[in-house]
Amino acid sequence: MTIETTAQTIRVLLADDHELVRDGIRARLEKTGAIEVVGEATNGREALDLVAVLKPDVVLMDISMPVMNGLEAANEVRRRFPGTSVLVLSIYDNPEYVRGMVQAGARGYILKDISAKEMITAITSVANGGYYFSSAVGQNLMSEPQAPLVEDPYGLTERERQVLTAIAKGQPNKEVAKNLGISVRTVESHRLNLREKVGTKNAAQLYKVAQELGLLD
Repeated sequence: MTIETTAQTIRVLLADDHELVRDGIRARLEKTGAIEVVGEATNGREALDLVAVLKPDVVLMDISMPVMNGLEAANEVRRRFPGTSVLVLSIYDNPEYVRGMVQAGARGYILKDISAKEMITAITSVANGGYYFSSAVGQNLMSEPQAPLVEDPYGLTERERQVLTAIAKGQPNKEVAKNLGISVRTVESHRLNLREKVGTKNAAQLYKVAQELGLLD
């Protein structure tokens, strides 16, 4: 279906691996007349490819997706496509997930059970350069004690910090992959990146770095 757009139309890319979810969101958004769904992606890698071509204003992105999850994809969108904002749409209201996505570059985090009106409000806010969090998400963030920020001289991504923490705890690659919802090959790639950034192949030194960054508290 072709939609006639205006200068005010917000161009949105949907990234979710469930077709039924995408269909429902598209139906919600296209009723407004102010939002155009320009494309759909089933995983983070596909989302990045479509962002490069379609240049949407907002990517409405799930966290748990195959091939490349939302956290990794959000990091790449922030790095490669600063003109596109990421708004997370998830069933999870875990404060750790929210912080991880915000650190990855997301400008908002909403839950899948919100009303169509609130979803539109969130998209509009993010598209205009603001931030938006579902009320339940905001409450959880406020009530969750936050660890003090530790300066990171290595420039690690959130995923690399997670892998480093797992390495420091002695977890094998298969266990790390299962816990983070990524492939063993991806874990191995992160380990290589960590060694290059940190400048060591020694497990004891990696443990020390994890301590310095406050990842083992």
